[in-house]
Amino acid sequence: MRIGSIVIHCHEFDRMVTFWQNALHYVPRRPAKDGWVVLRDPERKGPNLSFQLREKRRPLRNWMHLDFYTKKQEEEVNRLLQLGARRYPWRYRPGSDFVVLEDPDGNLFCVVQLP
Repeated sequence: MRIGSIVIHCHEFDRMVTFWQNALHYVPRRPAKDGWVVLRDPERKGPNLSFQLREKRRPLRNWMHLDFYTKKQEEEVNRLLQLGARRYPWRYRPGSDFVVLEDPDGNLFCVVQLP
């Protein structure tokens, strides 16, 4: 068994799809239709990310988040901020190896520095 797709419900559908497509260099499996799209890794190494439009915003912070590993954390954080991510006011402990960001719909994700 393996992860086939991570599904993200979102309110800002077009912005979310554009952001994550550019952030991960993923491509649509098929064109978006009826508020649904599956983005895939063109090299088929990573899991799919699926986005489903929701008319109402969720009332609380998300309970699931994505961690992205990189050897160039500062560079990737800056790139993601330019694409539309926002810094989340996380209370970091000394020596934390991650940065918490929000995507355009307010979902949290982490950019983790690899050794």
